[in-house]
Amino acid sequence: IFDLCVAGKGPMQIAKILTADKVLTTKAHYAKQKGKVLPENPYSWNESTIVGVLERMDYCGHTVNFKSYSKSHKLKKRIPTTKEQQAIFRNTHEAIVEEAVFERVQELRTHKRRPTKAERQGMFSGLVFCADCGSKLHFATCKSFNGSQDHYRCARYKSNTGDCTAHFIREETLQQIIRQRIFAVTALFFDDITSFMDLIRRQRYDEAEKEMKRKQREVGQAKKRIAELDRIFKRIYEDDINGTISHERFLKLSAEYEAEQRELTEKVNAEQREVDTYEQDKSDFDSFAAVIRKYVGITELTPTIVNEFVKKIVVHAPEKIDGKRFQKVDIVFNFVGEIHFPTESQTETKDTEKQEKTA
Repeated sequence: IFDLCVAGKGPMQIAKILTADKVLTTKAHYAKQKGKVLPENPYSWNESTIVGVLERMDYCGHTVNFKSYSKSHKLKKRIPTTKEQQAIFRNTHEAIVEEAVFERVQELRTHKRRPTKAERQGMFSGLVFCADCGSKLHFATCKSFNGSQDHYRCARYKSNTGDCTAHFIREETLQQIIRQRIFAVTALFFDDITSFMDLIRRQRYDEAEKEMKRKQREVGQAKKRIAELDRIFKRIYEDDINGTISHERFLKLSAEYEAEQRELTEKVNAEQREVDTYEQDKSDFDSFAAVIRKYVGITELTPTIVNEFVKKIVVHAPEKIDGKRFQKVDIVFNFVGEIHFPTESQTETKDTEKQEKTA
């Protein structure tokens, strides 16, 4: 189920595939294990079951408690809790889904991929974004198109409204760019893994490390100030009880200190999350290396390969230089972000303005 999702399939599509392949549903599988009577339709999967499977962190080897609650012990109805209210106990049992795969599936599910009327789905649907307005580039096709005419254009592009330009790019052009970039990354990795690691570290970690050290200092200072405010609040409370200061003065000071403490606490939580994310990212090189080794020797792209390698594609507006059309495309890889090669430049595309209008 997770592999099908990484391959670009939605919950309904996955349910249809499992039903067609006569895979037992979760309920039927449980009944078979326990020697009970199978349901009437043991192979009938539905969309909600697939969604429940894809969102279940337990498959990563973790235990999640407090998923729901009841308003009263007299009521049977359970109300789902928010993720913040749940308690996660990590590594409590053997994982059957890698955490990196689980996280990638959650990312992919935030970008809905709906099949077109032509019954074709873009290989990069949900991954392509406009460099100028940040909107998604929608996949465009129709039954009268052949594969070479399928393209992406900015969701905010509307002719003559000035919202944004089309940022038009053909899917076959994008496939060529992504394939070349993945091959280049793979070649560099196997030619000299040390140089590859140095390149990643220089581009991603050096500046980030300085920033994280600054944030770590700020977190430490903020925590000290929070502890100091607790002591100050205790002193002014005692002064209020003893009559050393007026109650009005106490209320004013306590409100100011509580506001400062609340602001500092929010800042600490936000910056601590960034620090934790950075520490996690430093170990992500091994995960990216595992993806490269998994697909050594590939010659063509598939949705699964694209989704395992690529996190985001940013398409810039095209430029005309000496009568030729050039278009910059930024590729953000999973785990390691953008990788800039020393000779990297804008990509020449063969699409002309006339073709943009007719396609």
